[in-house]
Amino acid sequence: MTGRSTILDANAYTPDADRSDRRVDGLVERRRRVLGPAYRLFYDEPVRLVRGSGTTLYDADGRAYLDAYNNVACVGHAHPRVAAAVAAQAATLTTHTRYLDEELVGYAEELLTTFPGTADPDGWQVMFACTGSEANDLAVRVARRATGGTGVIVTAEAYHGNTDLVTGMSPALGPGVGLGPDVWTVAAPDPLRRPDADPGETLAAGVRRVLAEMAAVGVRPAALLVDTVLSSDGVHPSPAGPSGLLAPAVAEVRAAGGVLIADEVQPGFARTGSAFWGFERHGLVPELATLGKPMGNGMPIAAVVGAAGVIGPFAGSVPYFNTFGGNQVSIAAARAVLEVIAEEGLQRHAAEVGARLRSHVRELATERPEIADVRGDGLYLGIELVAEAGSTEPGTALARDVVNALRREGVLCSVCGPFGSTLKVRPPLVFSHADADRFAETLARVL
Repeated sequence: MTGRSTILDANAYTPDADRSDRRVDGLVERRRRVLGPAYRLFYDEPVRLVRGSGTTLYDADGRAYLDAYNNVACVGHAHPRVAAAVAAQAATLTTHTRYLDEELVGYAEELLTTFPGTADPDGWQVMFACTGSEANDLAVRVARRATGGTGVIVTAEAYHGNTDLVTGMSPALGPGVGLGPDVWTVAAPDPLRRPDADPGETLAAGVRRVLAEMAAVGVRPAALLVDTVLSSDGVHPSPAGPSGLLAPAVAEVRAAGGVLIADEVQPGFARTGSAFWGFERHGLVPELATLGKPMGNGMPIAAVVGAAGVIGPFAGSVPYFNTFGGNQVSIAAARAVLEVIAEEGLQRHAAEVGARLRSHVRELATERPEIADVRGDGLYLGIELVAEAGSTEPGTALARDVVNALRREGVLCSVCGPFGSTLKVRPPLVFSHADADRFAETLARVL
């Protein structure tokens, strides 16, 4: 079976003399010289982007590309409402959270109204940061203080960020990083290669196994940290099976004294259409949820939302301060994003357009047997490719070829999953019916 692919090396650019383009290669070399080898570029032929609008990106030659990948620009590239809010606030004031600020408090109140009820009598509270990595790092620290445990369970291909703490909880980064202390992994579902009758119970069995391993070495569990659409594991959003996907595993963790940290950086903010937050699709209310990329439509803002009683043990003993987390410019962007999602009906829109997109691709799968599975909800789609019809051999090389062919046809997406064989389709929420049609037509053509 094809070897595993790390999240950053899948679909990464590698220099090739046969593809030399003087207009791009000079900038690539300058970038390599000043940024060093850790950075990666997408595609066999890197794209030099200079402008964006809605679901369209433009390169330095003026060529337009359909963006079917970018959830950072949640409500669309250069949304005028967000751009105006940022410009106005940047021209007025930006500073940190140690001064009273009506906008900060008002946004926090608005954000928390999007969360379901919690059994905590003091309700939800929010702590602001700049990135999803910071939010996950903070959430793990909060969970460890609240539970007294240190053990953290993640899925086998998870990606939760790039601080020292959470890179150790991001096996998708590959063996060069390694798992951190007191971190265990469980296998995510794989309906193609492990067609379990009840993937929820299979996941729960994996959690029971690692909880027993923790106990055997004297480690108490703190949390199950999970992206609620399992995006880096290949996009597995459906609460499939009679028990659902996540609920049985969460019950095991809670019974052992741990909590659920729902990583909503990718599934949150109405992306799945069927729910505003990914955890809601599983009938769950987490103790902690982490928010990131889409929150400010590209501005640096992230957050940990948690039940007050869970945050309390940490907050009561560790003063928290983040110079830029919750600054006025980022808060202005975040408020505008919430307003746009509500006023433009983007959750309903994501459900409708996403259903159309999945229907198109599933119809294509009846004609193209290399499409072995189509998974998704709303505007989050995973298209599993295999090397040949009837095989379960991952179509890693095929997926890379398809992504690069789509790029040449003016459509941008990427890959995910343990083998880099799943096309990852995750466009801005303003992706239109016409955009969905174009993506499917282009995919059919390049296949």
